[in-house]
Amino acid sequence: MKYKINVDVIVPAINETYNLLIPVNKKVGEVIKLLNQAINDLTDKEFPIKNNLSLINLINGDVYDTNLSIKDNKVLNGSRLVLI
Repeated sequence: MKYKINVDVIVPAINETYNLLIPVNKKVGEVIKLLNQAINDLTDKEFPIKNNLSLINLINGDVYDTNLSIKDNKVLNGSRLVLI
């Protein structure tokens, strides 16, 4: 599992938090798409598919660059992220 990190993803739109493993070498934009699809499936489409979601660090408010990888954005194991 050295190519994945464990993060908490908070989704305020549905008042849920997910503890997930995400790949560090994927671009944030790709991870957002994967998260959006997975959460849409898990909630029976309560969380709709959107093209304009952002991933934000809960602690410092940094909005992650969708064109950089998770690793390049310095997302670390144990990070708490907000998907909005």
